[in-house]
Amino acid sequence: MKYIFVTGGVVSSLGKGLAAAALGTLLERRGLKVLMQKFDPYLNVDPGTMSPFQHGEVYVLDDGAETDLDLGHYERFTSGRLSQLNNLTSGQVYENVIKKERKGDYLGATVQVIPHVTDEIKQRIYDVVESTDADIIITEIGGTTGDIEGLPFLEAIRQFKDEVGHENVAYMHATLVPFIKAAEELKTKPTQQSVAKLREIGIAPDVIICRSEYPIDNEIKRKISMFCNIKPEAVVPFVDIVGSIYEAPLKLYDQNLDSIICERLGLETGEPDLIEWRNMVDRIVNPTHSVKIGVVGKYIELQDAYKSIYESLTHAGAANDTKVEIIRIDSGDIEENGAAKYLEDVAAVLIPGGFGDRGIEGKIMAAQYARENNLPYFGICLGMQIATIEFARNACSLIGAHSTEFEPQTPHPVICLLEEQREIENMGATMRLGTWEAKLTDESRSAKLYGSNTVNERHRHRYEFNQNYKTQLEENGFRLVGTSPDGTLGEIIEIPDHPFFIAVQFHPEFQSKPTNPHPLFKGFVAAALANRK
Repeated sequence: MKYIFVTGGVVSSLGKGLAAAALGTLLERRGLKVLMQKFDPYLNVDPGTMSPFQHGEVYVLDDGAETDLDLGHYERFTSGRLSQLNNLTSGQVYENVIKKERKGDYLGATVQVIPHVTDEIKQRIYDVVESTDADIIITEIGGTTGDIEGLPFLEAIRQFKDEVGHENVAYMHATLVPFIKAAEELKTKPTQQSVAKLREIGIAPDVIICRSEYPIDNEIKRKISMFCNIKPEAVVPFVDIVGSIYEAPLKLYDQNLDSIICERLGLETGEPDLIEWRNMVDRIVNPTHSVKIGVVGKYIELQDAYKSIYESLTHAGAANDTKVEIIRIDSGDIEENGAAKYLEDVAAVLIPGGFGDRGIEGKIMAAQYARENNLPYFGICLGMQIATIEFARNACSLIGAHSTEFEPQTPHPVICLLEEQREIENMGATMRLGTWEAKLTDESRSAKLYGSNTVNERHRHRYEFNQNYKTQLEENGFRLVGTSPDGTLGEIIEIPDHPFFIAVQFHPEFQSKPTNPHPLFKGFVAAALANRK
């Protein structure tokens, strides 16, 4: 087994997760089996209770683990299927250590960061090793070198190298090379300081990924090489990508990153087969068509809040030879100014998931506009519940219809709490989570898009479609076309006489890949393109 640890310095949001995922792509295309994991230093047990404004989207895995959004990059860029073992937080580490101390597992010893906390961190790597037959494990360490909460993780990966052998471990460090406009030059000092801080801990990077807005010439590389005690060829420029993030593996391949890593770890492979990847990137960067799709949400100002949805639309656009121009629309603005102002110029509308009652009426107005104006509509999780509420109110005259999440005393609770959720008090990791099977009716549009009437999709919700209203809604043209195998939980709704109106309780965006777009997103973009034409 070979191990690659990815760290970051200077500032956060450098894209080290993207760099790690791109490296995973290159190594996988060389014929190696790659598995990725993320260590996050924050004290939350998982990001499930964190605001999207704080953390971005919560990415859900097959086993129900609520994880960092970087695991979405990992699954999109590689073929590895991840589990709860692939995301570790300080909260989980300290929770496990305290549980062991209370049970007496430490035999009366004084519990300390070293060795007990660092051993717990290393054990997660060994646990992943036991669960896979991968050739390489790439582990990203979240945060920035020098942060106090990240020090136990850096110490753990320092120790790990001695345990498994220096020849089996490589360190990749991402730093910022800023351009100082007043001086009109790139500055290497932040990189020098970041690497110096890392070396104080006892870690010497084998590769330095240099993030920059401007090209990095050989003189800059030589300077970083000299001050950071690293070969010039191991200083890898990673300039901002203008086109698509899926160009990242190609950019890093041009800088020989995969060759450097393979040489460092003694891996003998052929050149990576990047033909399929290049073709996919070409379809994204140079499409024939274009279409505008409005995404009506409540966290619109934050790019990462709907990261997987935006990426899934890009994947589906490539499959349709179409550039998807995403128009971000705040549902609060629709409440103030009406839906027509924001939706009359888009070819389709998508309403994603979310929690809380802010902006809900704006989303309902958007769903009504899409239904009444034959605008292709795709609802995801809350977007499915919104479509149900809107139809109940405006097509079935159920005045005051709502979800009990937002209006507990609604006279028509067309969306209500899952039965097993009624006695739950803790918020973290208590929703319906992970992959669940659904059965689809044969004649439904969804079944035709999937090419199957049995699907498995990932969930993250507490509230559900109230089937006491199923007959009344269906009498007016609404269809519940997908349910849990026992028929008790609503999974997919459609309006058959609409050009495209599908809403799902699950999160299909978590299973879309650039080389294998999700069929519902693919059909949605095709409908948007047809509507534009």
